[in-house]
Amino acid sequence: MQIGVIGLGRMGGNIARRLMKAGHHCVVFDTNPDAREALAKDGATAVSSLGAMVDALTGKPRAIWVMLPAGRITEETVAHLGELLKPDDIIIDGGNSYYKDDIRRAKELSEKHIRYVDCGTSGGIWGIDRGYCMMIGGPKDAVDHLDPIFSALAPGTGDIPQTPGRDEGDSRAERGYIHAGPSGAGHFVKMIHNGIEYGLMQAYAEGFDILRNKNSADLPPEERFDLNLPDIAEVWRRGSVISSWLLDLGAAALTKDPQLQQFSGFVQDSGEGRWTIEAAIEEAVPVEVLASALFARFHSRQEHTFAEKVLSAMRFGFGGHTEGSGPVGLSRTESAKGEE
Repeated sequence: MQIGVIGLGRMGGNIARRLMKAGHHCVVFDTNPDAREALAKDGATAVSSLGAMVDALTGKPRAIWVMLPAGRITEETVAHLGELLKPDDIIIDGGNSYYKDDIRRAKELSEKHIRYVDCGTSGGIWGIDRGYCMMIGGPKDAVDHLDPIFSALAPGTGDIPQTPGRDEGDSRAERGYIHAGPSGAGHFVKMIHNGIEYGLMQAYAEGFDILRNKNSADLPPEERFDLNLPDIAEVWRRGSVISSWLLDLGAAALTKDPQLQQFSGFVQDSGEGRWTIEAAIEEAVPVEVLASALFARFHSRQEHTFAEKVLSAMRFGFGGHTEGSGPVGLSRTESAKGEE
């Protein structure tokens, strides 16, 4: 299948590469010519503009995957594509857009008979090998047409046993992707995924902070333990009920640098954590843990604890996020690339 990919950064480039490994033909564009050339060397057709991409996509309907930071650049790109594409063509936003923006875009594009699909994509920089978990919203006919793309990007069933009682369920979920519902549903599910991610990461971070401080001079000598954090992280990976990929990433970081000295403790939030809390408020759903995890990230920009270094290490592990003194506020249209 032929598909266009716009945005060849940490995830977009690897999405194109995984698709090409599966036999799909990718037409790619990025404002960075080096990124375009790198994909061309891997077998993609690189173009220098959105217009050239539309011209290079000869199959009907055309399908273009936009993998850009949420906000203005995605908004402008989708709008431009809406002027270039023809009825029945498909735009996929695979970034971390706000789901209400998806609903609006889908309505605007439907007036031109262009189909819009929102695809919440998780997998980070490891997705090229592990595959991507995808939560998809949009019209059924468009999602069904794109199934070969989603199937190629998904991790597949792997060695994860089937959940008891799922014999009659949608097999796509077991292979790592779902059609969550109409426009906006995919990014809504991904938004909550990232909100949960905040809470999980915060729990690990606080736990390791307690372990590290068990050797504090403030404690009676007989109650002090000089605990080996890399060993604790490692043993929890094996048979523990709190094992997870996030813990795997934390264990790798602690093994490399037990004091996490390379991490500042500054922890950015992508915007999706905030949107999750907003949705909870709209629905009157209590989310004490998720709200506290978001506020902990705000706190990290004022003073830094070991817990915040653990958070920073995990973010770097799955997404290659390099923390710094970035903007304290992120609006819906200024969100960073996001958790993965």
